[in-house]
Parts: sequence; structure tokens; C-alpha cells
Amino acid sequence: MVRLLPKETKFFELFEQMSSNLILGATAITDLLREFKDTPSYVKQIKDIEHRGDELTHTVFVKLNSTFITPFDREDIHTLASSLDDVLDFINAAADRIMLYKIHAAPPAAFELAEIIVKQSEALGRAVRNLEKLKDVLPHCVEVNRLENEADRVSREAIGRLFDSEMDPIALIKIKELLEVLETATDKAEDAANVLETVVLKSA
Repeated sequence: MVRLLPKETKFFELFEQMSSNLILGATAITDLLREFKDTPSYVKQIKDIEHRGDELTHTVFVKLNSTFITPFDREDIHTLASSLDDVLDFINAAADRIMLYKIHAAPPAAFELAEIIVKQSEALGRAVRNLEKLKDVLPHCVEVNRLENEADRVSREAIGRLFDSEMDPIALIKIKELLEVLETATDKAEDAANVLETVVLKSA
């Protein structure tokens, strides 16, 4: 029999909004990295999405401080909100690097990493939607972790190729940093998945 978490729908609704907003951000950076067209517009769009994420995170924290009985551990609620927000922060950081460093092209690995972030965000969204009933959460967490391992490989191989082929040291530094920021976003997605897994295991 499935054990239900204590009824407090507001937290679940907020986490669903956060995951949906995260998917928007991941999709936007992927679209930008696909063709590098209309960069200022995409960067503004991503920044607006990131600001929306900050607002949702703040709302979770306010709700946490004003709620006597929470659906799961307060620390886990705080960490989950922070982790989801961190993914979006690093997506925004990648967009900032593209604008600040005037990057007009990047190796295919940058786009591949962005696609991985989209897949992780979608998996987190599915896990969050199932969280209230504690059903079919763990398979999506496993998928996020698998994707993070894939991102590690993609990033490692791409940086190796970069050192072999890029003769301009400034260009090398710019692209290497972009790849590392994108890869860190996948790490933060894994952190969020780990929190979701912890919540499920604690409630088993």
C-alpha cells in the first residue's frame, strides 16, 4: 500500500512550478546553443526565467517558515528548492558567459550538454509530479543520475579535444568555462534528484 505524505499541497504545487520553470530555462539555453542567433533576446529570456525561479524559491522558504506541519523534513524541502534553483542559476550563468565573452560558436558538446540538462529537467519534473503519492519517483531520479554521468563524459572528452585543437588561448579559456558551467548544471540536477530519493526512502 502506498504511503501518502501529510497533506500540504502548496509545497507540491510550488515544486511543480519550479520544475516547469526549469524546463523552460533548459530549453532556452539549448535553443541558443543550437544556432547562436538573437543571443541578447535569449539571454534576456533566460534571465527572466531565472528571476521567476528565484521568486518561487523565496515563496517556498516563506511557506516553510510559516507552516507548522510540513509534508516532509524541513531540511529536505529547503535543499530541494535550493537545488532546483541552482540548476537554473548555472543555466543563467552559461547564458551570461555567452554574452559577456561574445561567444558566437561552440563545439557540439555544449549543445549536447544543454540537451542533457533538458532531459534531466524533464525527469525531475516527472519525479516531482509523483512526489506527493510517493509513487514512481525513484526511476526518474536514477535517470537524472545516469544523465549526469553522461554529461561528465561529454564534458571531459570535449575539453580534451579543445586542448588538442584550439590554438587561441583566450578562446580556449572561454569555451572551457562555458562547458564547465553547463556540466555543473547537470551536477546540480543530480543533487535535486538525490534529495527526492532521500525523501522517498525516509517515507518508505
